[in-house]
Amino acid sequence: MSPTLLFFRRLFRRKLVLAAALVLLSLLLGALLAPWVTPFKPDAMRLARRLKPPSDVNWLGTDEFGRDILSRIIFGARASLGIGAAVVAVSMTIGTTIGLFAGYFRRLDAPVMRVVDAMMALPDILLAIFLVAVLGASAFNVVFALSIVYTPRVVRVVRASTLVVRELPFVEAARALGVSTRRILGVHVLLNVASPVLVQATFIFAYAVLAEAGLSFLGAGVPPETPTWGTMIASGQQFADDAFWVVLFPGIAIVLAALSLQVLGDGLRDMLDPKLRKAL
Repeated sequence: MSPTLLFFRRLFRRKLVLAAALVLLSLLLGALLAPWVTPFKPDAMRLARRLKPPSDVNWLGTDEFGRDILSRIIFGARASLGIGAAVVAVSMTIGTTIGLFAGYFRRLDAPVMRVVDAMMALPDILLAIFLVAVLGASAFNVVFALSIVYTPRVVRVVRASTLVVRELPFVEAARALGVSTRRILGVHVLLNVASPVLVQATFIFAYAVLAEAGLSFLGAGVPPETPTWGTMIASGQQFADDAFWVVLFPGIAIVLAALSLQVLGDGLRDMLDPKLRKAL
């Protein structure tokens, strides 16, 4: 059996993890194929059908402008999941680099970690709101703000793993053989801290999706004309008493995305940790 097949077989041994992966895959495929799988255009307004309940025409109902909620949820997945993926990419790249240097070079450890501790002392959502308020509401600025918020988490994880790996015999042997520091960090250390970084990436993805929805709901995120799950809830909250579906279904999408990422992250952690893997 190939290593890749064995990896997925162990990962999906638990049915809950498999279900979470299928839910996440469905959301990602819907986001990628949105123009071809949605029954209506997301911005097509039909005021004659405003606030209609779920039916055979509009499976999840319509909003206050008569727009199809299902189509907007599928297109909203593009923005919500896209922002989450971008935050993961940026925070992982910067956080991993800083964490490697802080953990490997003793002189950098103390000053870097003091800055990281100071940043983590601030509430995540308040720091993100402040940054977006200063920079302006746009998808790029939301990614930038959330990347700053979640990079310290990655730095702490990578730094802690690097402190352990740098003292292992194979790293000391590489130093004794005259291997360059760049190669030691890029090959010997990075590959051995990849497991906790991968697990942390799934959690940050979930946090970023929730944070983006919160920022959009508060009006400090993506502009309202861009369909995201958070903007859908924000625009529909005033009609929730008479048309609950305008906030219910976008909320379900947020819960499914965040929960599936959390469960998948737990499954990866349990499988990659030798002690937890034995208990499975």
